[in-house]
Amino acid sequence: MSRKLFGTDGVRGRANTHPMTAEMALRLGAAAGRWFRRDGRNRHRVVIGKDTRLSGYMLENALTAGLTSTGMNVLLLGPVPTPAVGFLTRSMRADLGIMISASHNPAEDNGIKFFGPDGFKLSDEAEAEIEAILAGDIALAQPAHIGRARRIEDGRGRYVEYAKTTFPAGQRLDGLKVVIDCANGAAYRAAPDVLWELGAEVIPLGVEPDGFNINAGVGSTHPEAAAAAVREHGAHLGISLDGDADRVMIVDEQGQVADGDQLMALLASRWADAGRLRGGALVATVMSNLGLERFLTGRGLRLERTAVGDRYVVERMRGAGYNLGGEQSGHIVMTDYATTGDGLIAGLQVLAALADSGAAASELLRQFIPVPQMLKNVRYAAGADPLSAEAVRAEIAAAEARLAQSGRVLIRKSGTEPLIRVMAEAEDEAVLREVVDGIVAAVEKAAA
Repeated sequence: MSRKLFGTDGVRGRANTHPMTAEMALRLGAAAGRWFRRDGRNRHRVVIGKDTRLSGYMLENALTAGLTSTGMNVLLLGPVPTPAVGFLTRSMRADLGIMISASHNPAEDNGIKFFGPDGFKLSDEAEAEIEAILAGDIALAQPAHIGRARRIEDGRGRYVEYAKTTFPAGQRLDGLKVVIDCANGAAYRAAPDVLWELGAEVIPLGVEPDGFNINAGVGSTHPEAAAAAVREHGAHLGISLDGDADRVMIVDEQGQVADGDQLMALLASRWADAGRLRGGALVATVMSNLGLERFLTGRGLRLERTAVGDRYVVERMRGAGYNLGGEQSGHIVMTDYATTGDGLIAGLQVLAALADSGAAASELLRQFIPVPQMLKNVRYAAGADPLSAEAVRAEIAAAEARLAQSGRVLIRKSGTEPLIRVMAEAEDEAVLREVVDGIVAAVEKAAA
């Protein structure tokens, strides 16, 4: 069964434009409610969180209407990080969790992500089944069985308390000055609270959401904001989250940015030394740098690669029993602590390393030298398929032959936007530029 509505991370699009309309959200909520009650079970609790986008109000109300129309009781969390929804879905014994967010996308976009009762994102198969229900006539509940909705006032507080438990017992952050950039998003209150309660001197950034400024010049897609604040305040570390706080970039005391690959290398190394890296492996996507793979091999560890998307990382981790994985983009998944990427908890792990090692962040966050990597995006019209063009296939084949064993080429369609992502790695940067530019030019011509 195929999926058309769902992408690599739920349903996403421009607000008030298909599929991110109130009408579609209502039907999607009803279809999800019917799917969870498809076998007649009397399980009917769903939690809904959101980030700070203006359109979140519209989608929250529409989803609530759809869910209650099929007999689901709705618990509204308000603005909370995506990982908080995964945590609270399981903690509150809910049957379904929903996060309304377009993650790192601009405020004009929004999205809807679904979590199962175990707190993990729904599988591709489950999403396809919900789509099938959506395409037909959705059976509504009888009047006496319509669901109720109520607002949960302490959802954020529950997550704050849980996040602190992932930090080593008895350890504090006294004496550490930390910049926390919340991207004017879902963690704008939770993240500074956690750091302050653990004893850090906190410099907050991106904590004044107005419905329109999420990810605007701040957050993990703009780590230069946190880097500037680190340098200005002489901070020991900067933590830069995205709009729903499921990804993170870390900034050292010099203002240099460490991506998800460096964070995973640090955590894998520390966990292996402590005997807690299950399976002797780290799970990452095809986008992770060759330098990371070489670093792990040198430590006697393995890199297990998956398709792009943190959900696929989590599926591999769960299937093989691994407990650490993530993406170069900053999704760091630690199943000992969370069911999805959690930028705040990943930041706490780095702070723990900083506190107990006595080393500077610049030392901890340079675990390996990356192989030069270049990524360019090419936008294409809906319905087009530039990758099927003979000229594009020929250019890709020539690039692969040219790099041979000294690098690699990865071409893929984005799962959330109409983009072709052209990525390559090579030791020779001049060759790297020529290879990427050649493929981009061929794709642009085919997409015109």
